[in-house]
Amino acid sequence: MITKPKGCYDLTGVDAKKYQKIVDIVNAYAKIYNYKYIRTPLFESTELFKRGVGDSSDIVQKETYDFIDRGGRNYTLRPEGTAGVVRNFIEDKLYGNQTSVVKKYYIGSMYRYERPGLGRNREFTQFGVEAMGSDDPLLDAEVISLSYNILKELGLDVTVKINNLGSPKDRENYKKVLVEYLDKHINNLCEDCQKRIKINPLRILDCKVDSDSDILKNAPIISDYLDKLSTERFNQILNYLDYLDVDYEIDNNLVRGLDYYDYMVYELKLSSSLALGGGGRYNHLVSTLGGPEVPCVGFACGIERIINVMEDNINEDIDVYIMHINDEEKYKANILLQDLRLNNIICDTNFMNKSLKSQFKEADNMKAKILIILNSDDLSKGLITVKDNITKEEVKVPEDEIIDYILGVI
Repeated sequence: MITKPKGCYDLTGVDAKKYQKIVDIVNAYAKIYNYKYIRTPLFESTELFKRGVGDSSDIVQKETYDFIDRGGRNYTLRPEGTAGVVRNFIEDKLYGNQTSVVKKYYIGSMYRYERPGLGRNREFTQFGVEAMGSDDPLLDAEVISLSYNILKELGLDVTVKINNLGSPKDRENYKKVLVEYLDKHINNLCEDCQKRIKINPLRILDCKVDSDSDILKNAPIISDYLDKLSTERFNQILNYLDYLDVDYEIDNNLVRGLDYYDYMVYELKLSSSLALGGGGRYNHLVSTLGGPEVPCVGFACGIERIINVMEDNINEDIDVYIMHINDEEKYKANILLQDLRLNNIICDTNFMNKSLKSQFKEADNMKAKILIILNSDDLSKGLITVKDNITKEEVKVPEDEIIDYILGVI
């Protein structure tokens, strides 16, 4: 038997309904926030992710799916969405119109080779946005509130954990102090941290293995090493979030796992500390990938993680089930199905030549609200029997009024 690859999954049943609900809400919110849809390739040049995501990130060092195609070119299945959107921004020269912010959103599959677990797969789906062209703190607040409001709309009680990484100069000053402190304790931290101190020491603060260590709890705090401009900018974002009723907490150890972030970074977390997504500002990624200096901010959320924590009370009911026994009734059912569906009514019928008794059971299994029970006697008189499957009340409706009647009762 052929089975699915490890770390991949089939999306069916209630989880498929949850996925559709998430996508519908993301599309709706993107529209009202004026973000335009973009789809980038599933694989891109390996160099894009090395330069964009960063050689020092865990993603590039350990997790990417890399391959050489038949033409000898190095490609990578996309591990995240931002680098591809920025590549498109540069390739299509969208920076040429700096009279307005370029606002994009995406929903798509990503690939990382990591140990599968709850909400962590080798093939997974993210939705996210990228806003390119402005350094205004108001745009940071918009991006944060957009992601926060989407998760709230999905019934999730999340808190925004937010931190200020400051400017590149601020971070370089802080790194020197941090490395000097960590050098004294590095042998007491995990193996990954011992590697990170030479490559990306800030990532040590976000270590999942040593998160409760006193070494990290007593480490220097980045906010003590930020200049006045960085601090004022961060405080502006917090003030905007206050007016937007976003529930947030400052987390001095939050750095995120990608190398391109500067100034503001944030995560969306449940009370269980599970992160459902996050993002931040990346003002130098466009120039790193060969474009001009363009300030940007964005976020991404993992759909599988959201599915796992959503309530299961997803409505799978249908509006109408049409019952028939003989060929005459079946032809009428075919016409009614078409007319109902053209009026956006969810309906189904008997395709298995079942008895009337079995059709009642199937209608109950489908949780049909209304039953249309076709019989030749009624049809000869121009009537159709309609039964409310909840109250069990039956009425006979003139055939030429059936669609209007159904629209009035569902």
